[in-house]
Formats: sequence, C-alpha cells, structure tokens
Amino acid sequence: MSEIGLKKGIIINFIAKYSNIFLQLLITSILARILTPKEFGIISIIMIFITFFNLLGDMGIGPAVIQYKDLKDNDISSIFIFTFFIAVFLSLIFFIFSYLISYIYKNSIYIQLGHLLCFTIIFNVLSIVPNGLQLKNKQFKIVGISNLISNLISGIVTIVLAYIGFSYYSLVLNSIIQSIINFFILFYFSKIKISISNFSFIPVKRISSFSLYQFLFNLVNYFSRNGDNLLIGKFLGMDALGYYDKAYRLMLYPIQGFTYVITPVLQPILSDYKDKKDIVLMHYKKIVKILALIGIFLSVFCFFSAKEIIVIMFGQQWIECVTSFKILSVSIVIQMVLSSSGSIFQAIGNTKQLFISGVIGSSITILMIVIGIKLGKIEFVAFDILIAYILNFIQTYYILIKKVFKKDIKVFFIYFKSIPIIAVLSALFFQIFSFSITNIFLSLLIKLIIGSISFIVGLIITKEYVVFISVFKSKNA
Repeated sequence: MSEIGLKKGIIINFIAKYSNIFLQLLITSILARILTPKEFGIISIIMIFITFFNLLGDMGIGPAVIQYKDLKDNDISSIFIFTFFIAVFLSLIFFIFSYLISYIYKNSIYIQLGHLLCFTIIFNVLSIVPNGLQLKNKQFKIVGISNLISNLISGIVTIVLAYIGFSYYSLVLNSIIQSIINFFILFYFSKIKISISNFSFIPVKRISSFSLYQFLFNLVNYFSRNGDNLLIGKFLGMDALGYYDKAYRLMLYPIQGFTYVITPVLQPILSDYKDKKDIVLMHYKKIVKILALIGIFLSVFCFFSAKEIIVIMFGQQWIECVTSFKILSVSIVIQMVLSSSGSIFQAIGNTKQLFISGVIGSSITILMIVIGIKLGKIEFVAFDILIAYILNFIQTYYILIKKVFKKDIKVFFIYFKSIPIIAVLSALFFQIFSFSITNIFLSLLIKLIIGSISFIVGLIITKEYVVFISVFKSKNA
C-alpha cells in the first residue's frame, strides 16, 4: 500500500499509544487518591479553554502539513515561523482572558493558573509543525516515544507536587512540563531548517484552502466536545463537574486506545490514494468493522463493570460517577467508529464536507447538553450526550458515504448488522450469570471472563471471527 504500510503503521502506533494510556491511567489513578473532585473540577474548566486556544493556534495547519507532500524546506520554515507568531499572540491573549474566566466562574485562582498556562499554549502551538512532519514522514514511533517521555517525566513531577500539597498547581505544572518536553523532542527529530530571511506567507496561503475548513471543523467540534463541561461547571458546580469529567475521561480511554491508535495513521497512509476513493473506502470498511466489534465488547463490559472500574481506578470517593460512566460507556462503540471518520475526510482532501458534518453534529450535541443541564443532574447530561452521539453517527456517515464516496448509505449501515446481535447476546450473558462478590478485583476479573466468553460466542454465531482472522493473515494491509 505504501512504504510503511497501513498495518505496520497501526502496530507501531498501537504499541506507543498503549504505553502512554497505561502510564496515564497509572498517574490518574494515583492523583485521584490525592486530590479531590473539586480540585479536578477547577482544573477541568481552565484546561477546556487551553484546548480552545491550542485549537486556535493549530488553524488546521497540522493536517495540512501532512496532506501537502511537496512542501520544501523553506515552506516548512515559513509555516513554523508563522506558528511562532501565532503562539506568542495567543499566549498574550490568554494572559488577559484568564481574568474573564475568573469573573465568569467567580474564582480568582483562575488568574494565577491562566498566567502559568500561557507557557503550555506557546509550546503546544510550536509543536504543530514538528508533529505534522513526523506523521507525514510516517515516523509514528518518534511521536509515540515523545509522548511517552513527556508523560512520564511530567507525571512523576505532578504526583510529587500533589503529595506535598501543591493541589491544582501540580496539574497545571503537569501540562506545562509535558508541552515543553514534547516540543523539544519533536523539534529535534523534525530537523526544521529555520530561515528567517526567507520567510514568506506564500506557503501559509497555499495550505489555507485545506486548513481553513479543517480549522472551522475543529472549532465547532470543540464546542460539542467541551460544552458539557463548561455548562456543568457553571450551573451544576465544581463537584458535579469533577465527577462527570472523571466518568467522561475514563470512558475515553478505551476509545483512545483503539481509534487514536488508528486515526493518526489513516491520513498519512490513505492520503496517497486520495484520487482513488474506492481503494480508500475498501480499506476503511475493514477498519471500521474491527473498531465496531472491539467497541461493542468494551461498551457492554464497561456498562456491567462500571462500579468495579471506578472504585479500582479512583477509589470510593468517586462512587457518585458510576451511573454517568455506565451511560457514557454505551457510546464507546459509536465513538470508536465515529472518531475515525475525520481522518477519511482529510485523506481524500474534502475538509469542506467534514466542516458541514461538524456544524450539524455540534448543533445536535450542544442542544442535547442544554437539555441535560436544564434537567439538573450529570446523569441526564450523560444520557443526552449518548443520544447526540447516535444522531451524529447517522448524519456523519450519510455525508461521508452518500455525499463524498457517492455510495448507498443503506449498504454501509447493513455492514454493522452483527453489532446489535453481539450486544444483546453479551448483555444476556451478564444477566444470566449475575453474581455478588465482595472482593472488587475478583468481581471485575469474573466479569471480564463472562464478557470475553459472550463476545467470542457472538463472533462465532455471526461469523464475524473471520474479520479478525483476515487481519492476521493479511500481508499487505
């Protein structure tokens, strides 16, 4: 398929990503036993705004660097210098903006935290071009190692600082240290030849046709992904936000473990075939089938094991987020498939349709969040988010398959007909073999065994085991 191959790229990214996920889970588990839900809630708010400013800094430049294969050294230099000016400008704006955050949430601590986090914005924005170059050159191992090293060092520092009483400042320093280390590693390996004298806006203008719609999509997607936290923090309080955010982030780990392993590989590899849509669709259908099968196992297992997972990961003080986690876990299978769609829009260069899909999806999600907030409990917000994901799955793939690939959408949806069958079968297994064991670790282990057996039986009945066999037999994935 390409020099490195889709299969090899996914394997490399899988190892790197899972190392990072395991490390993040370990660090989060330790910090959850040191810090309170309120402290996590306070940090969750300001990190949402940091994400927004990072998004403003990206401007779709990262994916554009990957998509344009013929960028020269001087072009890369000009784009990198452009991101430097953007980074400085945005950090200054955020310095002032922290006063507004403090006013909105009526807490002066956001001023000091915001001023510190200006450094995170600078280095995150500066990392956009080096990171894009590594992905463009299919150096997935370097990106993975960079993330692992930055997470490890910043994680150790954070745990020590939290233990000695630095409270939410420890989480802020985690973000700063991680962004600095990640930038210097990526910059070193990207070997960008900076030439200030040859700076030109021409390369920036050239990639703008691609990056504009990518940026607009990221912008609207930001509000759909973070609107729940912003509104919960404002109207339901920091404790409620702390519980909800923990449930949501825990739900994201299995999604990140698979889709975030695959999606960074999809655009760099499949963009080589942007003019051969049938080839792209053929490979993508195989990938989404695997994602859906793995996703349904994780959804059912997390739903029936929610209490054990929460208590083992975070401790008894987080028991109030069990119901929200159960509801959100149902969406894992939907999100695992849906999260991969953006890379396909990018790979074939149709970020305009990606933006249109994003606008529709964000409108649906924000509406459902508002309804959940009005009902006054984080469990209602979680349920409405689940409904939003279902509706967004339908509209996104209608646009991707019908409008972009110009194929029959019914045929694509029928492709997933075995998923609900496996889900129902697995749920029946959990109901039939329900039990009550005091030892929470043993309880989780038994549920894992029940879930695994029911999943295997489901694969055999639906004959979907063939999908996994074909992956291991494939030579040129």
